[in-house]
Amino acid sequence: MLQIDKQSPLPIYYQIEAYLKQQIDAGILQPGESIPSEREYSERYNVSRMTVRQAITNLVNAGYLSRQKGRGTFVANKKITMALSGLTSFSEEIKHRGMRPFSRLLSFQTIPAPAKIAQKLSVALDTPVYEMRRLRLADEQVLALETAYIPVALLPELTETDAVGSIYEFAEQSGLRLKNATQTLEARSAGPEEAKLLTISPNAPVLLIDQRTYLENGDMFEYSRSLFRGDAYSFTVSMDRT
Repeated sequence: MLQIDKQSPLPIYYQIEAYLKQQIDAGILQPGESIPSEREYSERYNVSRMTVRQAITNLVNAGYLSRQKGRGTFVANKKITMALSGLTSFSEEIKHRGMRPFSRLLSFQTIPAPAKIAQKLSVALDTPVYEMRRLRLADEQVLALETAYIPVALLPELTETDAVGSIYEFAEQSGLRLKNATQTLEARSAGPEEAKLLTISPNAPVLLIDQRTYLENGDMFEYSRSLFRGDAYSFTVSMDRT
């Protein structure tokens, strides 16, 4: 049981924050477990709710806790570490970590490529492209929100059913040879709709990854924008000095 030391030079919110962090690190509070409300902590430690809120907010921002609207605050699941090297699909990465990948298809349609998407894919304006919005999950935990664009001519047989699985696997089974990809990473805050879909708080940190995927012949295969939950993902990069 935490004993608040009001004479300590350490702020009270920091003492609460450090205590909860220690409980999580020690496994006393388990991933997915709910924690008491701000009011309960406030009464337990005889401190203001504002002080408790700051401690919890700091732990949410650090990825130790996650707020779920209408449900409360929970111990966050352990972060998945992804290596930014090698061209692998989301499904392949998740399977490699012993988890079950799943995609929840939010929308699937064929659209004439608008100017921005046509430029990203290096195709002519109004070229028919697939637009797919998918939630990416691992063991039923929502990890990312992805919007992807692929020229219809490359995969004319692609269906909604295929889009639920790995597009890379489908493409390779269709005879296409994927070669490499370029990525641009940007930290930002989740908007209201994005936060709702990702089951995180509005303005929670997310990582935006813009990716262009190329075929072996140099043609563009796919352009995608993915929002990864900041409390669920971390990325590693290997670099050689040249």
